[in-house]
Amino acid sequence: MSKIKIMDALLANLIAAGEVVERPSSVVKELVENAIDAGSTRIEVHIEEGGLASIRIKDNGMGMEREDCRLAFERHATSKLIRERDLSHIRTLGFRGEALPSIAAVSRMEVKSTPAGETAGTRVFMVGGKEEAFEPTAFPRGTEIIVTDLFYNTPARLKYMKSIQTEVGHVSDTMNRLAISHPEIAFLLTHNEKQILKTSGDGQLLHVIAAIYGMNLAKNMVKIEAESLDFTLAGYVAKPEFTRANRSYMSTIVNGRYIRSIGLANAILRGYHTLLPINRFPICVLSIQMDPTLVDVNVHPAKLEVRFSKEAELYDLVEKEIKKVWSRQRLIPEPGRSIRYEAKEKKNEYQASMDWTMFVPAKNVVPGQVEERALTWNSNTDSTETVEREQSRSEIAENGIGEVQVSKQDSSRMDMAWKGRGNTRETGAKADAPAQAAALETKELSSPHLQDTKQQETVKRQETAEVNNEEPVLRVPEMYPMAQLHGTYILAQNQDGMYMIDQHAAQERIFYEFFLAKLANDVIESQDLLIPITLELTKAEAIAVEENIEKFSRVGVFLEPFGTNSFVIRSHPRWLPKGEEEAILHEMVDMVIKQKKEIDIIKLREAAAITMSCKAAIKANRYLTHAEMEALIERLRQTTSPFTCPHGRPIIIHFSTYDIEKMFKRVM
Repeated sequence: MSKIKIMDALLANLIAAGEVVERPSSVVKELVENAIDAGSTRIEVHIEEGGLASIRIKDNGMGMEREDCRLAFERHATSKLIRERDLSHIRTLGFRGEALPSIAAVSRMEVKSTPAGETAGTRVFMVGGKEEAFEPTAFPRGTEIIVTDLFYNTPARLKYMKSIQTEVGHVSDTMNRLAISHPEIAFLLTHNEKQILKTSGDGQLLHVIAAIYGMNLAKNMVKIEAESLDFTLAGYVAKPEFTRANRSYMSTIVNGRYIRSIGLANAILRGYHTLLPINRFPICVLSIQMDPTLVDVNVHPAKLEVRFSKEAELYDLVEKEIKKVWSRQRLIPEPGRSIRYEAKEKKNEYQASMDWTMFVPAKNVVPGQVEERALTWNSNTDSTETVEREQSRSEIAENGIGEVQVSKQDSSRMDMAWKGRGNTRETGAKADAPAQAAALETKELSSPHLQDTKQQETVKRQETAEVNNEEPVLRVPEMYPMAQLHGTYILAQNQDGMYMIDQHAAQERIFYEFFLAKLANDVIESQDLLIPITLELTKAEAIAVEENIEKFSRVGVFLEPFGTNSFVIRSHPRWLPKGEEEAILHEMVDMVIKQKKEIDIIKLREAAAITMSCKAAIKANRYLTHAEMEALIERLRQTTSPFTCPHGRPIIIHFSTYDIEKMFKRVM
């Protein structure tokens, strides 16, 4: 007698439910996706007790005919696929015909549906996958599905459900993703009659982001749009100062379907390169449109993962466009940002009475040299408080801008003296070019190679702007150093307020870009060592190093076998930080040893640049002269990404004049 038999339909549905229906959020996802495919413009989801007691989903879509209401509960019954070739042109969210029969198999389900143009609808009631009622009913156009007692007949699955709040969180996350994927649809989600999510359905993605993540985050999202031959990219990316501890806030949508893609996530992270702190992840919503033939959505039971035909081109587009967005932004965090949002109207009123005007700086300025400037004060109000501020500001303009002049007496004591000056910045005028050049050539502040490179880059950017009839973009505004705080932070000012600059992070960014450019150069300037550096390794470590000797040479480090498990380094790049050469070389070797797979030469170069820049940069409690502070700020302004160090920590913090006045209650 044959041992192989055709599986019972109910058993097959229960098995399918094990893959499709993991928890209440799975039910919500499948049924809401069906409502979206039905052309709905408004979808309501009401759940009770985390969805385990009841899930009610109502839409205003096209509805179902009487015979379709019964046929929809048959396994693999679908209206979205007819021929084999349709599988490669999928434009709908659902297509397998498994959702309704799988959900009905593990619950009590009631369906009411009325198609457009009909005066009466159909009601179907299923219990454990068996039809209990099939009758006409009065119901408006659309479909309503009520799922109760989920997993009542599968106690093993019910046993592993989490707390009610956890299940509500999963349902909320699912609805958030669907709302982000379809901003043109109005969504409503309630739990025990309490509203959790509500969107307007006006088609504005930013409005949906505000409804989900809050207004403050929405105001700090930057729009991104791009197009290539195969892909159209649109969405929003949050400024790097807004991060999360996991990847769940990185939303990627392909042809209206929310997906999870490690490749896309990594492309996004590369777009934020060096802008994020370690173990922090960005917030973004990216929608990608492409020809359905370029993506396979039939590779995951819940359709959350897909495969791309041109994934390299897609990842490159995403990375490049995100980098392009940040190359145009001024990414200086402002601690008082939320205060200004709460008092937006008052801020506008205050700004109307306050207008600092600064003369445009000369184009050909010696780095580190401060040009002469003038400040003017204009008032448009007659209030007593504003007049008092105007008089105070006028006195400053007439009598000179106070400046903290710092002189170092010893390593532990600092004398601070205020020196009044006229409109001309006397300190900048008195510091002659030879003195500034001497300061720039010190080990702590700069490198002659770096100085020449950055000057050339600045001139090139200015020439490009002139050719395009554009003003040069000052991503870091002109600012004038006043003093240091604890020998670690430079305090600077301009007409917009006060800035705090982390001197170590600033020079770390400067050196990082310098070392990275040097490492990427085909011709690496190396120097031979009088006394070679010897490395004693274990057998496994020696094998790893030997396999990557050629890659070491491509970054200017030349190793030779020396005994069984030993190597000697006879030469290295001559621009390694003095006094740190051996430590850096050991770290590079350790980096290769720790890699479990073959190391990428680009990653090796970058890691080496980060290590060298960190060791070469000035440390905390290093007091700088005024000329050195000016030189450091000028070098920072000429970098390609002056807002974060290579580890993603912020370099500059801005306290606007309004924020300061707000904190001192001068503005109410």
